[in-house]
Amino acid sequence: MSTGTFISFEGIDGAGKSTHIARVADLFRQAARAVVLTREPGGTPLSEKLRELVLHEPMDPLTEALLMFAARREHLVQVIEPALARGEVVLSDRFTDATFAYQGGGRGFDWQVLTQLEGMVQALPNHTLRQPELTIWFDLDPVIAAERLASARVPDKFESQPADFFAAVRDAYARRQAEMPSRFARIDAAQSMEAVGADVSRTVSEWLKRTAA
Repeated sequence: MSTGTFISFEGIDGAGKSTHIARVADLFRQAARAVVLTREPGGTPLSEKLRELVLHEPMDPLTEALLMFAARREHLVQVIEPALARGEVVLSDRFTDATFAYQGGGRGFDWQVLTQLEGMVQALPNHTLRQPELTIWFDLDPVIAAERLASARVPDKFESQPADFFAAVRDAYARRQAEMPSRFARIDAAQSMEAVGADVSRTVSEWLKRTAA
């Protein structure tokens, strides 16, 4: 079993989650913990190549889901599991919840097939699944997210989807939270950046106190 800590950050595009990961990293560094910052899809040279394909190339929904899990497998084997075994803190900008949200919710891909793929890719030797110990979900109305993205970089194929796509993504995140409530912490991402940051810091600090007790 690992001795490290695994936290994921989730939310629809435009929710602002990436902005707050550095603050969480600082919390752990102040506690003298080594921190690995990573992302999905991506995190390894091969996974980053798969990321480019997934974000920019048109493809069948099953192909898209398989590439997501292929990238995740490499990420787990090459980065996440070794870091956790060393006792480090892994902070990942998205993990499997995003696949259920975007491919399952947004694309409408079969939830049970995604669950089967999750079981294959994330299986541990003790027959459990590797999941984040804490998932911080930046929940945001898709209309607000679209307004934020309008002035952002050139959108990839997901960011350029219509509002109903993101509404389905948001619903799928809520479904994942309902399925695994013990590891989810919902943050109201419609607040100011300062308020969101304060909520994130408080959530992580309180979670650390509970897990240390």
